[in-house]
Amino acid sequence: MSKWPSTVSIHPSALVAPEAVLGENVTIGPWCSVGPEVSLGKGVRLHASVIIDGVTDIGAQVEIYPFVTVGLAPQDLKYRGEPTRCSIGAHTVIRENVTIHRGTAQGTALTRVGSHCLIMANAHVAHDCDIGDGVIIVNNVVMGGHVEIGDGARIMGAAALHQFVRIGRGALVGGVCGVEADVIPYGSVLGNRARLVGLHWIWLRRQGVSAEEIQQMRRAFRILYPRTGRNEAVLESRLAAVKRDFPESARVQEIIAFMEVQSRRGLVRAASPAQLSAETEGA
Repeated sequence: MSKWPSTVSIHPSALVAPEAVLGENVTIGPWCSVGPEVSLGKGVRLHASVIIDGVTDIGAQVEIYPFVTVGLAPQDLKYRGEPTRCSIGAHTVIRENVTIHRGTAQGTALTRVGSHCLIMANAHVAHDCDIGDGVIIVNNVVMGGHVEIGDGARIMGAAALHQFVRIGRGALVGGVCGVEADVIPYGSVLGNRARLVGLHWIWLRRQGVSAEEIQQMRRAFRILYPRTGRNEAVLESRLAAVKRDFPESARVQEIIAFMEVQSRRGLVRAASPAQLSAETEGA
């Protein structure tokens, strides 16, 4: 007799290791493969030709479309088969041909995707990446190892994220954008090589941020990134001024805290005045 709940549905062509842990109402479609160290939460649905392997935990109500692989070995020459992990949060949707690799011993040993995320077709989530909750990753996005993406961020189609880059909470990365440095929380970056053009105003409004706080964020942003007379050598003094002048804005203080963290990649630079002419109100 199977140890799995009676509500589990497994297509006859699927290969599911007897050691795998399956929750109630799990559905495994044709030609899927589920490894012995995999755990599938309640209501998980694997459509067809999905491969889940390694030490991988899939949260409740996750839906995975055909030709996705989750938890396979990382594309890292230093990897020697260490028992690293992969985790997908509840209610996340992963579309066709996405690849999500497990972590490495040299990193955090964990690749994590949060809950309520949407990862669209052909995206790649590399080893040791840490993706927050409610993130949307659009088609053909690729990322190197150790990338961090904060809650609610939006990464548009065909963007490329350099390894060790941090993307702050609520940030927007434009389509076909190469990101080589960190993007501040709520920042909006555009261009062939990412340049900061403003804040993600539409996202902030949709999150119910008050008009008063948005105005505070505008003023703080203009101090941090003045359009004229910019001098990178005095960024420290601008940070101190904003920290002092906007103590009651939690989001402004979040931006400052992010910028003050020691980073392996530095911060994305602000766009030049000519580049800023391309900014839209929605960016």
